[in-house]
Amino acid sequence: MSEMSATIEALMKEKRVFEPPKALVEKSNVKKFMDQHRIKTVKQLYEKAKDQEWFWGEMAKDLHWYRKWKTVLSGKAPYFVWFDGGRTNIAANALDRHMKDGKADKVAYIWEGELGEVRKVTYREMCKEVNRIANGLKSLGIKKGDGVGIYLPMIPELPMAMVACAKIGAVHSVIFSGFSSKALEDRLVDQGCVALITADGYYRKGEPLNLKAMADQALAASPTVKKVVVVSRLGDKIKVNMVQGRDHWWDDVKKGQPEECKTEEMNSNDLLFLMYTSGTTGKPKGVMHVHGGYQVAATATLSLVFDLKDDDVWWCAADIGWITGHTYIVYGPLMLGVTSVLYEGAPTYPEPDRFWKIVEKYKVSVFYTSPTAIRLFMRFGKEWPAKHDLKSMRLLGTVGEPINPEAWIWYYEVIGGKRCQIMDTWWQTETGQFIITPLPVTPLKPGSATLPFLSLDAAVYDDTGKPVTGQGGNLVLTKPWPGMLIGLYKQKGRYEESYWSRFPGVYLAGDVARVDEDGYFWIQGRADDVLKVAGHRIGTAEVESALVSHPKVAEAAVVGKPDAVKGSSITAFVILVHGTEPTDALKQELTKHVSKEISPIARPDYVIFVPDLPKTRSGKIMRRVISSLVRGEPAGDITTLGNPEVVSEVKRIIEKEVPP
Repeated sequence: MSEMSATIEALMKEKRVFEPPKALVEKSNVKKFMDQHRIKTVKQLYEKAKDQEWFWGEMAKDLHWYRKWKTVLSGKAPYFVWFDGGRTNIAANALDRHMKDGKADKVAYIWEGELGEVRKVTYREMCKEVNRIANGLKSLGIKKGDGVGIYLPMIPELPMAMVACAKIGAVHSVIFSGFSSKALEDRLVDQGCVALITADGYYRKGEPLNLKAMADQALAASPTVKKVVVVSRLGDKIKVNMVQGRDHWWDDVKKGQPEECKTEEMNSNDLLFLMYTSGTTGKPKGVMHVHGGYQVAATATLSLVFDLKDDDVWWCAADIGWITGHTYIVYGPLMLGVTSVLYEGAPTYPEPDRFWKIVEKYKVSVFYTSPTAIRLFMRFGKEWPAKHDLKSMRLLGTVGEPINPEAWIWYYEVIGGKRCQIMDTWWQTETGQFIITPLPVTPLKPGSATLPFLSLDAAVYDDTGKPVTGQGGNLVLTKPWPGMLIGLYKQKGRYEESYWSRFPGVYLAGDVARVDEDGYFWIQGRADDVLKVAGHRIGTAEVESALVSHPKVAEAAVVGKPDAVKGSSITAFVILVHGTEPTDALKQELTKHVSKEISPIARPDYVIFVPDLPKTRSGKIMRRVISSLVRGEPAGDITTLGNPEVVSEVKRIIEKEVPP
């Protein structure tokens, strides 16, 4: 594992703890649950929840089941079975039941397009639209068990398409609209999809992009896809090629269809969706999630962690193309019957305060975003959020990667006004739900994801499988959880080998973490993001955290450059705080800073100042691209980037400053 970071070690030992506001605790859903079950303290709650059959059985009672389960949990690693014998459908819980529980006319989604268009869609309107498109899909021959690819931007038709597939028992696979045609093709072919739902295009930084043209390239090499449904987002702004007999406009597919559609009764462990995630082999992994356990996990975690109430306006500022969007933009919020914000565009378009304008405009009360986005906003300074009234927010959250303490504090003070608890969540595509996370009643430590969720358990193992405290090791999950994957599509051996073979019966997360004396977890990043430097293992995330702890650094990305002597030379790319002058003296200052924060072993060999870094449209730094450029290799597929023009500039700077 990586060397002990002096910064993290100090944070783990210091007693800087942020206690939850008393009013938040007393009114929280956690307190309500405790009162219902006559549990007096949070400690007692965690203790009682160790009985997984009891806890998850209670969580499942709030959902609709056509037939109740026989057992809450059965089977054994790596093939656990949740709610065996139950009959359900997540679509019944996401929409159908709200037609009778008084929420039919409540707004489900407030959608804002990048150019400022606004649509408000009620649960009744969602239900009617989903039923009509579901009937339309059936008229095209799509049936229970069929694979349907969904390649749509962040528009209301995306969640509609997902729930429509679930309703008729089709297995959807959402492919991020920023992915290339080859990435789309790989996923359509692997699943053997019979249909694709896409759009003519969408806007990004004010420019119309032709999504259908990308889809057509993939469809040319996807022989199983016989039907294509196309949503008109851009209208006459763009021309698309429609293949007669194969391609159908969304509006034509739903035209004349009934506003009622029978919801298929599914077994708890019938497939709901595949979520493809890239692996180290380059072949995408089709992570399989099912109706029963996943729906219980999504509602329980969203309700208890983010404390959502009926009058909240919830904004998960992720993309539905990722698991965060599946669980916490689509299925979780819909099942809880809350109002969600859905935003199409870039976080800083046309100005760096776009997010804060949205928060103010719709009075967002609970906000969930990535540490990368937070550091992006830090780079632009406090003045942008200061222009807006953010007092509507009562709870904040982070997802996607470890958050460095400096970003945590900035988020807490500048965005949350020192009054909002921060739910720093750790989970994965494979887990489907929060695993390590605070509750609103949890005392917080900046930089720590705190504790395993109720009923769950995690540990840090050394390479021999021994649990360790206070030092880096392998993050493992030692108890099953209801949102867990049931396997990898058509890759049984890879599933068993990747996740369950290293420590038999225990799930290997693939992340490096530490546990402190209070049992709080400090996630340090992926285990494969570790550099071997002169015989030492240095975590890139730790070096990045050390760099951004310097007051003049806004963002940083660290990769390794092959070195014949040391193994790897640490190469740091740094974006400076706006207005800071890049100088050689500052490079030396940053090198010394890292040496002090971690160790002289971790000091960067190269510090390279760049105006920006290659990032996805959700703001995540693409270290793969940077690493390829440092090694002198082609950048590879950059169609997922929100700023592809940056690649050539970074390459030019590397060629100038780093010897081959």
